Amino acid sequence: MARFSKWDVTDAIRETGLVPVFYHPQKETAENAVKACYRAGVRIFEFTNRGDFAHEVFEHLERFMEQECPGMILGAGSVTDPATAALFVQMGAAFIVGPNFNPEVARLCNRRLIPYIPGCATATEVGNAQEAGCEICKIFPASEIGGPSFIKSLKAPMPRSLFLVTGGVEPQEENLREWFKAGATCVGMGSALFTKELLIANDWSGITRLCKISLDAIAGIRSTI
Repeated sequence: MARFSKWDVTDAIRETGLVPVFYHPQKETAENAVKACYRAGVRIFEFTNRGDFAHEVFEHLERFMEQECPGMILGAGSVTDPATAALFVQMGAAFIVGPNFNPEVARLCNRRLIPYIPGCATATEVGNAQEAGCEICKIFPASEIGGPSFIKSLKAPMPRSLFLVTGGVEPQEENLREWFKAGATCVGMGSALFTKELLIANDWSGITRLCKISLDAIAGIRSTI
């Protein structure tokens, strides 16, 4: 059972503005990635269902975070079907993220009071997801479907919508400013944050630095828009 309520999750996403997105088959590497983000002040983390036995690493990570990273909220990403969603929810996922919108996943998450953040690429998909109870929609792949101008265009007729923007987000103030100025509620970062070079070098302090740069930039940007 998740240690955090749906309101805890929504508040954390809105307040921090950054969700790291990560997958690795090795438990120790996943632990180090979480700790690197935690040290920077990140309090919400998405571990993606990208490989065989990803659920086993996730289960380990949930127990690890409860002891070593108090207050850190863990969710499961790349979830496309209700059976997989149920598995991760049973293992303690506080939220579920998908690359697409699946009404059956929404129904299951609603029953458990677990936030479901589906991937949407059109106004129709956003509307359908909202009608199914999704408070936050993931705009994905954001850079490939119009970038910041697409977010701005969506927000015009749907001003109360909350968007988690993923795909094409970089840990740089100029890039982040474009997304938040366009109307992003939060951004998700994967390979731009956990670069191949940093992972190969086990440079966890480098990942902490990128997280801190991003969090500081987001806070500064929000104070001016």
